Amino acid sequence: MKRLLRVILTLFVAVSFAQNNKENKQQLLALKNANNYVYEGNKVVNDDFVLAEMEYRKAIYENPNAIAGSYNLGNAYYKSGNLDEALYRLEQAVNNSTSKAEKHKAFHNIGNILMQNKKCTEAVEAYKNALRNNPTDDETRYNLALAKECAKNEQENKDQNEDDNNKENKEDQQEKDQNEDKNKNNENEGDNKDEQENKDEGDEKEKEGDDKEDENGKPEDEKDDKGKQGDKKDDEKKQPPKPQPGKMSPQQIKNLLEAMNNQEQKVQEKMNAEKQKGIKVKTDKDW
Repeated sequence: MKRLLRVILTLFVAVSFAQNNKENKQQLLALKNANNYVYEGNKVVNDDFVLAEMEYRKAIYENPNAIAGSYNLGNAYYKSGNLDEALYRLEQAVNNSTSKAEKHKAFHNIGNILMQNKKCTEAVEAYKNALRNNPTDDETRYNLALAKECAKNEQENKDQNEDDNNKENKEDQQEKDQNEDKNKNNENEGDNKDEQENKDEGDEKEKEGDDKEDENGKPEDEKDDKGKQGDKKDDEKKQPPKPQPGKMSPQQIKNLLEAMNNQEQKVQEKMNAEKQKGIKVKTDKDW
């Protein structure tokens, strides 16, 4: 029984070793093929980007965890101007990197791409990560200084835009408030106008009530005025006319004429009486 167990264990170890050996051979072959594809891509990248891209993709397919294929393909996209695809491939290279040197190169190029995309704040972080993996790289340090200056200007522009937006929003709010106040004033004026019109209409109705007509269709006020005028005329008839200064009344003229007639009649009667007696002649004096 023990002998059987030993045989089984020996066979299992042999199979496992053989399987691991096979896998190792496959990995070595994939790595070799990937490196060959990268090499072929590097030869034609400056002359034929399409062919180089195809070779780098083959390298990634053969060995997805290798950094060479994704890193070189990212650089090829960067040179061709396809920054978004370049950024994706270099981030892939960072994730697959196993050494600080590889990470430094990938982060440095990521910083360059972000600067091209005017993402200065993100570029600062990329250059800092590159320096963490290689603090002696003066080129990365120089690019970091440029990125910081760019990020500073970027923040100032952002703050200025926010201030301008806040100012514009404030002005819009003030204009809105002014329009609301104006509309409110117009509404109040309209209410006051309606109130005044209602008041005037009430006054007119009240006046119409005071000017009611009598049975003959004449306004009572007019009737009362005529009645008052009639009473006034009756009073004037009852009272003797009052003499006015510098002017004789009709009664005074009548009395004066009667007096003159009476006086003239008396004179005429006296003259008639003297005619009947004869005229007395004056004579000379005696001697």
